[in-house]
Amino acid sequence: MMVDINFEAVWGTLPFPVFIIAEDATVLRGNSAAEQIIQTSEKQMMGQELGKYYGKNSVVLETINQAQKHRSSITRYGVELSTAERATLTCDLMVNFLDFDQNIILLIIQPTGVAQKMSRSITHRTAARSVTAMASMLAHEIRNPLAGISGAAQLLAMNADAEDEKLADMIAQESKRIGTLVDRFEHFSDSRPARRLAFNIHDILDRAIRSAQAGYGENVKFTKEYDPSLPDASGDADQLLQVFQNLIKNACEAVDKSRGSIRIKSSYKSGVKFSVTGDKVETLPLQVEISDNGRGIPENMIAEVFEPFVSSKANGSGLGLSLVSKIVTSHGGLVEVNSNSHGTSFVIRLPISKRS
Repeated sequence: MMVDINFEAVWGTLPFPVFIIAEDATVLRGNSAAEQIIQTSEKQMMGQELGKYYGKNSVVLETINQAQKHRSSITRYGVELSTAERATLTCDLMVNFLDFDQNIILLIIQPTGVAQKMSRSITHRTAARSVTAMASMLAHEIRNPLAGISGAAQLLAMNADAEDEKLADMIAQESKRIGTLVDRFEHFSDSRPARRLAFNIHDILDRAIRSAQAGYGENVKFTKEYDPSLPDASGDADQLLQVFQNLIKNACEAVDKSRGSIRIKSSYKSGVKFSVTGDKVETLPLQVEISDNGRGIPENMIAEVFEPFVSSKANGSGLGLSLVSKIVTSHGGLVEVNSNSHGTSFVIRLPISKRS
């Protein structure tokens, strides 16, 4: 059976960067993932030397030169690769000939770190969903007896002496704290899909920053790097406000009070696609990065930081970042984190409104 295949569509949907390189190491083509990794469009990269993006002495050009010299395909694993605009990524490089006569090369760059982050994001989504059923059950089972405990504490306080009144007050305060925790659980029990309305992402970010500056972030220096040309985001503005408030609050708590600095950057990154369900693919060109110069997340916790009940804070519940993951993924988006002793950076990728 003959099948008509649209190879241009295949080219555009490949999940990792692929370039077609001429004999003189100039770029002839680049797919959407290639646009993302070097942060420029295919039209702009065509005719440019690959060394412009990876450096004249990069391992990419060295691998291509070796392939041309020996007239053979070459694969290199675990290569540390960086461009002028990105942090270093661990990648596998695959160089193959498309045309031996004209020395036309197919270069495939498979960032192993990106694959791990995508896999981790799917795991986080599953973990957040697993909390939903438990949250609904806990809210119901805990709230009723908690109301009885709180009421009994108030009655005891009315007829108690000074010492017993302190104990009754402590019971009431602890009951209130547990009630607040139950309220946070109930956020997980809402399994409805996120509303998809158009809104300006910068308006939401500004609201989150103003909220921080009025309280827990009053001594922190905020730097905004917004792309003014961004189209509207698609989703529930109130839910995403909660995401940004949570991340900014975490950043404020992580930085030094005398020299704390938080940067909020927005940008448009074409070519980021994520498989949601079945054959549905979500395009995620809208990117928000929240970075701080705090103490960083412990290395042994970084892979599990979005899991429920995982927290680096002494009194943390471990629900905040799990809720962040739940909200972002309910919008079809992705959230990832990078951290070291010099600070932490959260990157949120979101869809744009189709009306933009």
